[in-house]
Amino acid sequence: MVQITQITPNDRADWEPLFRGYCTFYKSAPEPALDTVWDWLCDEHSALRGALARAPDGTALGLVHWEVILRPLKGQRLCYIHDLFASPEARGQGVGRAFIEHVQDAARKGGIEAVRLATQEGNATARKLYDRFAPASDFILYTFPL
Repeated sequence: MVQITQITPNDRADWEPLFRGYCTFYKSAPEPALDTVWDWLCDEHSALRGALARAPDGTALGLVHWEVILRPLKGQRLCYIHDLFASPEARGQGVGRAFIEHVQDAARKGGIEAVRLATQEGNATARKLYDRFAPASDFILYTFPL
């Protein structure tokens, strides 16, 4: 059974290899983001929240990062999942499902109306899971470089 625990300042040794694995999956260098993201996760005033999935023996299996954002079109708030990653060894063990349910539960408790995430179109394995929760939207994501 997978256990989800909020990230604490004591979790860096478990979190960092997972974050590096997530960056590798998306072909992104972890530096310079590594220290900045860790600082955000440990700052109680930061909007970014995070959790780890753990095996019964305490081994860290994956990570999820999210924040509450405003949705002006609906006059609502929603939880946006920025990052969701299960280590290759942990895939197929319910880590992704447990993370989504964890964020949904946190959102409900906070009076949030929805949870949203984006993934790459070719991430077929993850999309099979996400499709069980809701159909993909018809929006296309753009990132404008500065």
